[in-house]
Amino acid sequence: MAAKRDYYEVLGIDKNASASDIKKAYRKMAKKYHPDANPGDKEAEARFKEVNEANEVLSDEQKRAAYDQYGHAAFDGAGNMGGAGGFSGMDMGDIFSGIFGSGGFSGGFGDFFGGGTSRRSNGPRRGRDNEINLTISFEESMFGCRKSVKVPVYEICPDCKGNGAKPGTYPETCHKCGGSGQMRVEKQTILGIMQTVTTCTECNGTGKVIKEKCPKCSGSGNVKNVKDVYVDIPKGISHGQAVRKSGLGGAGSNGGPNGDLYVRVNVLPSPIYIRKGNDLFVDFEISMVDAALGVDVKIPTIDGDKDYTVKPGTQPDYQVTFRNKGAYDVHNSNNRGDQVVTLKVVIPKDLNNEQKELLREFKNGGKTEKKKKGFFGI
Repeated sequence: MAAKRDYYEVLGIDKNASASDIKKAYRKMAKKYHPDANPGDKEAEARFKEVNEANEVLSDEQKRAAYDQYGHAAFDGAGNMGGAGGFSGMDMGDIFSGIFGSGGFSGGFGDFFGGGTSRRSNGPRRGRDNEINLTISFEESMFGCRKSVKVPVYEICPDCKGNGAKPGTYPETCHKCGGSGQMRVEKQTILGIMQTVTTCTECNGTGKVIKEKCPKCSGSGNVKNVKDVYVDIPKGISHGQAVRKSGLGGAGSNGGPNGDLYVRVNVLPSPIYIRKGNDLFVDFEISMVDAALGVDVKIPTIDGDKDYTVKPGTQPDYQVTFRNKGAYDVHNSNNRGDQVVTLKVVIPKDLNNEQKELLREFKNGGKTEKKKKGFFGI
């Protein structure tokens, strides 16, 4: 497994960077490696995750202080910051919980680093993001469209108003943890009795116990309804890109917001055009006579047919570029790509004798080709 890169290196900043510098660097790198800007690029996806991880640590003062002192070891759970002769092999959460558990630093090791096992688990939690697929035609991807999709929408239960208890009853404070959602467990170590913080097994970290669950939502506080949701597809969207619908993902808990819904767009291929970036490529056939003599033609574009004059003597695979006739830029509809037309000269396969003779005359400058006599003059 490859070693993690330095978080400052990931964001392209030095260790004296201010909070504002970190914020600016994160926005720049997140924009560069965002999946929407790099569809199908696994390396960019990995970089995007790396940038988010670096920002999560460096944008938090406590986490940054821990990282500056211990590096990645502060968060990897290895517990070996003390070196071979120190705390190697021991759980650092246990050690620091014991040191600070009864003193002024009551939060323990987890709170020191802004996370860990001591983080309160009974606070509001955002729901998870969900994803669905939507298939549209090539034409719809070019000009945008509005689609209706059926999605499960999570809403606050109308019977219990979201508390999960049967109407007429209310959740009670957990007697085991006193409503904190956590329990302190003492453990004997080589340094003495240490404390560690775990999730309360009685209330599963919510701090509340429901004696009688709401029949409608089974105690979850949310009900699922399948609804028709309209999705506005922007013009110029590419295959594999997604549209976000805020608040239509998984249900939040303990009063937390719902997650988001990502509508992943599948674009059916065009029988005519090939898209590369925002440029469109199309082949247009002409006869070899029209290529030689020239001709006025109508070439299809996504905006309709466009008049074009094929010049006399046009060679096979000659390319014509129509500026600003390509796909719209999904991020800025004022910008468009180009359409590149390749003129394909068609050579006839089945010629009658008269046509063949005319071609022979053309080949010989208008003169009929005479058969050469054989060795005996025949």
